[in-house]
Amino acid sequence: MRNWLVLLCPCVLGAALHLWHLWLRSPPAPHNTEPSAADQSALFPQGKFRHYDVVVGVLSARNNHELRNVIRNTWLKDLLQHPTLSQRVLVKFIIGARGCDVPVEDREDPYSCRLLNITSPVLNQEIEAFSFPEDASSSRLSEDRVVSVSFRVLYPIVITSVGVFYDASDIGFQRNITVKLYQTEQEEALFVARFSPPSCGTQVNKLWYKPVEQFILPESFEGTIVWESQDLHGLVSRNLHRVTVNDGGGVLRVLTAGEGALPHEFMEGVEGVAGGFIYTVQGDALLRSLYSRPQRLVDHIRDLQVEDALLQKESSIYDDIVFVDVVDTYRNVPAKLLNFYRWTVESTSFSLLLKTDDDCYIDLEAVFNRIAQKNLDGPNFWWGNFRLNWAVDRTGKWQELEYPSPAYPAFACGSGYVISKDIVDWLAGNSGRLKTYQGEDVSMGIWMAAIGPKRHQDSLWLCEKTCETGMLSSPQYSPEELSKLWGLKELCGDPCQCEAKAR
Repeated sequence: MRNWLVLLCPCVLGAALHLWHLWLRSPPAPHNTEPSAADQSALFPQGKFRHYDVVVGVLSARNNHELRNVIRNTWLKDLLQHPTLSQRVLVKFIIGARGCDVPVEDREDPYSCRLLNITSPVLNQEIEAFSFPEDASSSRLSEDRVVSVSFRVLYPIVITSVGVFYDASDIGFQRNITVKLYQTEQEEALFVARFSPPSCGTQVNKLWYKPVEQFILPESFEGTIVWESQDLHGLVSRNLHRVTVNDGGGVLRVLTAGEGALPHEFMEGVEGVAGGFIYTVQGDALLRSLYSRPQRLVDHIRDLQVEDALLQKESSIYDDIVFVDVVDTYRNVPAKLLNFYRWTVESTSFSLLLKTDDDCYIDLEAVFNRIAQKNLDGPNFWWGNFRLNWAVDRTGKWQELEYPSPAYPAFACGSGYVISKDIVDWLAGNSGRLKTYQGEDVSMGIWMAAIGPKRHQDSLWLCEKTCETGMLSSPQYSPEELSKLWGLKELCGDPCQCEAKAR
């Protein structure tokens, strides 16, 4: 393998490494489906499935009953009553078979199912963020003039002081060092502390500390402490693996590039610590939350059981849900999509697949008309409205820490896109090896970069919530807004022209 890579030119090597990155994940759990392939085989005993021109997959959250019912009473109802399209299209809602068993209040963030594992918080006292071993060999005077450590706040804290290492061989403090705190992806420092021989602060244990302006770092805050030497020589620093993090009982987490939690390109200078900081935990509300956690869990599990029963009843009534073996959270939406692709290949016969979301307006008749007008078919085919050179977010709902590039490959907006059967086959066949990223739209773009499909750009797959004449899809509607928009379509043929006449 090593010799093969050496023979590649730099551009090919970069592409090869990009493809290698796509495959680095363990296989997901087997998917669960409804209806099953066995049911289809009973109708088609020779193993042939009924063929559809288009399979429509609608990504839907478990609790979005109202949105699904609006779809059933608008564009899906129109489809089922259409004399020809009703026989050419199969529509399925894609829902995770399991809800998250952690109440939202007790998760690290509302987008995942990770428990906020705070057990014994340290309250009403100052906490030194790092502890250091006694042996002097663990610290070193390096050539590194910039050292940084990144962290995530899991419950609100206040940083009261920042500190720098001092060299015990020095007489007093003989350095010029600046310490800054940055919020992730922000260029301006939240605070700056400057250490110099005439202004070195107070010595505590192995560090010199200076107070900083105090303000609350909220839950989910992500930031970086940066130490910069203004001297010719480098900083006294320590490797993160030789440091004990005092997390206050679980309110603070250090992020490291080496463990895959942060891209190397995302670090300032060299990863490590050249000092520390002191913080306090804002704790009264935390104690109340921890005290009520057991009862909250009991209530949540009961609600999940009710939700399961409602979903099973809904599925038995409408027969339009595919349950995939995934915990239904936002972070797992890419896995939901891959599992659905597997279901379509194993349980249906089709030519094209249309993916959309349950909060989207879709005009299937316009989709079919455009396919005929533009001859939008054939193999290795991807039809959508593509975002190009879209920056990778490192914070918030769309946070992505594992994709190293600063920009994503081209990806289609999530309100709607169409792919050919051979692409679905490839995705389904490789679903156990494809790495999932923070969103299904950007994940799809990264996966497609491996095979280079023919992209057909069409701005009528709208990326934002707006109304344009001839639009194929439009996202982010409430149930009431979807019903109103479809009512305008039935009244005028084109909901946007109808709106214009109304004005």
